[in-house]
Amino acid sequence: MPQHAPVSGVGVVPAQGIQRMLDAGEIACAAPPVAGQVQPASLDLRLGRRAYRVRASFLPGPATVAERLADFEMHSFDLGDGAVLEKGCVYLVPLMEALALADDVSAVANAKSSTGRLDLFTRLITDRAAEFDRVAQGYAGPLYAEISPRSFSVLVRPGMRLNQIRFRRGVAALDDTALRALHARERLVGGEAHISDGLAFSVDLDLPDGRVGWRAKPHTGLIDLDRINHYAAADFWEPVITTDRRIILDPGAFYILVSREAVHVPPDYAAEMAPYVAMVGEFRVHYAGFFDPGFGHAGAGGAGSRGVLEVRCHEAPFALDHGQVVGRLVYERMAERPEILYGGALGSNYQGQGLKLSKHFRTG
Repeated sequence: MPQHAPVSGVGVVPAQGIQRMLDAGEIACAAPPVAGQVQPASLDLRLGRRAYRVRASFLPGPATVAERLADFEMHSFDLGDGAVLEKGCVYLVPLMEALALADDVSAVANAKSSTGRLDLFTRLITDRAAEFDRVAQGYAGPLYAEISPRSFSVLVRPGMRLNQIRFRRGVAALDDTALRALHARERLVGGEAHISDGLAFSVDLDLPDGRVGWRAKPHTGLIDLDRINHYAAADFWEPVITTDRRIILDPGAFYILVSREAVHVPPDYAAEMAPYVAMVGEFRVHYAGFFDPGFGHAGAGGAGSRGVLEVRCHEAPFALDHGQVVGRLVYERMAERPEILYGGALGSNYQGQGLKLSKHFRTG
């Protein structure tokens, strides 16, 4: 049995706490952790060697994932030499990491930034789960990634890190009163802060050259996820241009846009982009929702960083106007200040970002 690692207080577990969990066996790994896998407030999860093509997404409910897999598996294959995950298909991949959490520690998962910007829909599943991307307090068992490429087919290999997990002890989220106080001390956004169940995010459709975003092309080549700064953006994306600060989202299309606000996450806090609420519009914003301590922080090489918005429209065409609120950022306390912060020293790809595609593309 693992010896549960000490957690210093209520809040999100920082990098050094995650390392203690690894050392104690609370996080077990089929292969030794690699450099950069432990992030300021999360742990990257790695694909295992086997993948399963399934006929539908599913949750295991009262069963284990392995027990339910028999109902949905179409075929399995080895990722060892690289394998293609095809657009429009659903896959299940056991991960290299497994958990044996303490009774007061839970977790939440999310796609990594580059994963979300590729429209590579990725969710975490645990045994007996009733929800995706949520790990119950005290969970002990394996972890699985459900992967469904939406815009581009991708080439993957064992050890690739498509999603990440954040551990927390107790209730860490700030209520609106605490969030207003934090903004008064730290300036979470450059302009006026609109706070209601989190910090509101709006869309910027007034960029200098009228190029306000990118839209994924429907028929493209394959993306090898190991190739960085390799692919010409024009082969996979078409620019979204407007002269009247408005665009119309097409149902089923995938867009990369940018927030009007430059966001700051102080070192003692983490943040998460909340899933979009349908009351504001029939689309989803931001599949990759973690903002680490130090994001946009001057001491970590930032001066406020824009939030990149991954947008998919549903059901009907939808008119999006400049400054329209499209989501909210929920801030959480860290259990202790991380020993590493998001930024240039960590090799973070998106510190100080504006409108930016994933690291796989050349836009110049």
